[in-house]
Amino acid sequence: LRIATELHLKRLVIGGMERVFELGRVFRNEGVDATHNPEFTTLEAYQAFADYHDVMDLMERVIASVAEAATGGAVIVYQGRTLDFTPPYRRVRLLDLVAEAAGVEISFDHTREELADVCRQHGISVHPVWGKGKLIVELYERLVEPNLWEPTFVIDFPKETSPLAREHRDDPNLTERFELFAGGMELCNAFSELIDPVDQRARFEAQARAKAEGEEETHPVDEDFLRALEYGMPPTGGLGIGVDRLVMLLADESTIREVVLFPTMRPE
Repeated sequence: LRIATELHLKRLVIGGMERVFELGRVFRNEGVDATHNPEFTTLEAYQAFADYHDVMDLMERVIASVAEAATGGAVIVYQGRTLDFTPPYRRVRLLDLVAEAAGVEISFDHTREELADVCRQHGISVHPVWGKGKLIVELYERLVEPNLWEPTFVIDFPKETSPLAREHRDDPNLTERFELFAGGMELCNAFSELIDPVDQRARFEAQARAKAEGEEETHPVDEDFLRALEYGMPPTGGLGIGVDRLVMLLADESTIREVVLFPTMRPE
């Protein structure tokens, strides 16, 4: 069962289709809770000769238009609180958000152990295979994500946790990746695509080593995709929207099972 439509769509871009999208079902073993169901719907789209800044501009137009079409306006009420999808949305670096929430400076200039200590101070159990980037993302997920209410682009994720995203043009520790959050949940994950086959293979192999050492959230080595990249992929911006979560917001539903037909239920 596929976990994303991504790699096949990018192979279409390599084949000469400059703009592609797919509305499809995907499957992930991420448990069951208010915002997760093992089977869910995504909209993935890829545009050649674009980067993550272009994709952010596109997302602002798409989300505002969808909200207006579904509810009559860009301002909605979700769970008793107002959400304003009128562009522009706030754009803020992940490192800055984590530093603000943790109350200490967070950067790649710190040693791994210093970052691990910050994680432990906030109740995060540290896996020995985690590098600096993964530690920073764990802090982000614990301290920042639940508090992102108004539409916010969280930008520039660590390379360690972004195996398919292009290295940031100004910082080799980061990638040109963003997540769009609203109502305390992730609606979209997107980035400037990694198009260098040598770099992509190195990232896949790093993920494989992490998996061998016990890390569960890794991406497998995909030889077919690597072969396609060797033919040449133009600079490309891509995105993936969690359709069910967007419907949750627009329908004012607190759990994903209310907007999914035949949701997975916990055993009685």
